[in-house]
Amino acid sequence: MKDSETFGIEKGHGEEVISWLNEQSKSQNMKLEARLYGYTISTTNFGEFEMFSWIGDVQVARKMIIKASKRFKIKVIEGGYKPKERIFRMKKFDYAKVRKGDKTIGQIEFEASRFGNNQWEVKDEQRR
Repeated sequence: MKDSETFGIEKGHGEEVISWLNEQSKSQNMKLEARLYGYTISTTNFGEFEMFSWIGDVQVARKMIIKASKRFKIKVIEGGYKPKERIFRMKKFDYAKVRKGDKTIGQIEFEASRFGNNQWEVKDEQRR
């Protein structure tokens, strides 16, 4: 099973979206469990997001976060896109799409220290 901490929900909608995601995954027998972990990311172009972690299948997580964006009419961060190059760096990187419904409205590059338990930080962001 995979997990990721670079998924986010537009600030103010975290609790209701997480409970909806967990209810939907249980009712449809999907392997997904999501939890807020009390961390907020602020972006220049897209606003603030409540970050959450999940455990389960990556395809289910991506599909469900897009459904949540449509249902609640909010922006979401769909993370977990890794860089292709295999270069050892002092920091770890993760890439994410910012979506509103089916549309990708931007991209975010996250970074965090490889050592310690540092939170993800926004390194770069782009509007589409």
